[in-house]
Amino acid sequence: MSVSFAVFAVLNIGFVLLVSPLFMSLIKIVKARAQGRRGPRLLQTYYNLAKLLRKETIYSPVSSWVMRATPYVCLSMAVVAALFVPLLYIPEPVAGFGNVILFLYLLGLARFFTALSGLDAGSTFGGMSSSRDMSLAAVIEPTSIVVMAALAVVARSLNFLEIARNNAGMLFPASATMILIGISLFIILVVETGRIPVDNPETHLELTMVHEGMVLEQSGRNLAMMEYAGAIKQTLFIAIMVSVLMPFGPVTELSAAGVLFAMGLFVVKGSVVSVILGLFESSIAKMRFFSLPNLFIIAYFFSVLTIFIEVFA
Repeated sequence: MSVSFAVFAVLNIGFVLLVSPLFMSLIKIVKARAQGRRGPRLLQTYYNLAKLLRKETIYSPVSSWVMRATPYVCLSMAVVAALFVPLLYIPEPVAGFGNVILFLYLLGLARFFTALSGLDAGSTFGGMSSSRDMSLAAVIEPTSIVVMAALAVVARSLNFLEIARNNAGMLFPASATMILIGISLFIILVVETGRIPVDNPETHLELTMVHEGMVLEQSGRNLAMMEYAGAIKQTLFIAIMVSVLMPFGPVTELSAAGVLFAMGLFVVKGSVVSVILGLFESSIAKMRFFSLPNLFIIAYFFSVLTIFIEVFA
């Protein structure tokens, strides 16, 4: 591993851990203001995570090692995935890192363990939510692969590091088809992070729970790790989206001033996406479970259209 990649790893992981709760709070504030409420404080998610870390962890008497291992698996997979998507500094590609397919598999492994933990607790809600999540995964994962394939066709690379390096310095998307990819990535962001209209992360209603039902039996430090892993995953999908639609910001040469500037720019760009996400959630109702494929088809359609344009135009 080169020195530049080691610096990238420290910077990227540290920055993702730092800003991920901020975007979670910002989305909640935007939703609250859109509904005429004051909403939480900007740092509320940090306070919530700190409070959970101080609380005792309690396990169901019927749970096994799966319940205990899942928070560590989910958080470690999210942190490793953070090595695949550059936010501040773009190093020279290193074998194995930055690969789009491997990135999806890392997140898929975390999803698999989350669903197992929902079943492992022996709770009715957990089993129901795991069943729903796996049904959604069977539809959304092929769509995610098609969206990433379209991105790879347009960017001529299967590596996020190479894609970001090729786009570095551009003010606007490299081509019009990148805008179509951006729309598909926004839908993937909504689905993969369990936002409205796919799921409601702030509800515990039996009829609507998907992700929340699977983590309902988690508590204390373990719940904090699950929440943190979800925030990191959301930040990574935001980073992929802004690297396509707002590629300016990340630096290719290491310098303190450049990295600090990139930090400020990413916070601004991530905040813009978070505000859009909050407004989008406030303006749409949760869809019926069996109507969700209609949303996935939009992402699938734009991605296939992009591939056709790139191949035949």
